[in-house]
Amino acid sequence: MVRSSRSNDWGFPRWRGYGTAREAQAVRLCDRVGCERPGKCPAPKSPNNPDRWMFCEEHAAEYNKGWDYFAGLTAEEAAEREANERRDSSGYRESAHYGWMGPGDGSRSRDEMRALELFGLDPDASFEDAKKAWRKIAKETHPDVKPGNADAAKAFQAGQAAYDVLRAAEDRRNFKG
Repeated sequence: MVRSSRSNDWGFPRWRGYGTAREAQAVRLCDRVGCERPGKCPAPKSPNNPDRWMFCEEHAAEYNKGWDYFAGLTAEEAAEREANERRDSSGYRESAHYGWMGPGDGSRSRDEMRALELFGLDPDASFEDAKKAWRKIAKETHPDVKPGNADAAKAFQAGQAAYDVLRAAEDRRNFKG
């Protein structure tokens, strides 16, 4: 008997459902030793090199944790670069509220990070920790406690501004309008 070499995949109507291919799909695993999850996130092996590691989301976050975009620049150069990029990419700033990550994994803005630094807190500190730190600073530097002290007044204003930044960010995170 002669076998037919025809397939059910030609012409219309299609006799099998879409996504029911018989061939095995190639899945690249995470390049981290011992990880069995699919590697979907590319990461450069070295600067100016086209070769890439492929990590799962967890290991890509770990790989990028200590990366500093402004490394090697003076404070003035970093401020100039930041200002240029904010001016050029303002359209992307509008989508910041679509963030999908939690605290400590890159979801905090530069202003939030500066506020946490002013309070002496870690980047993954909770809002409650920031509130406690702000109260401590306010008790020490309030103008009613230290009248006539310009340094204390300046520290109080900086703390108030930092707390306002963190409170606004917390309100945005909690708002599910």
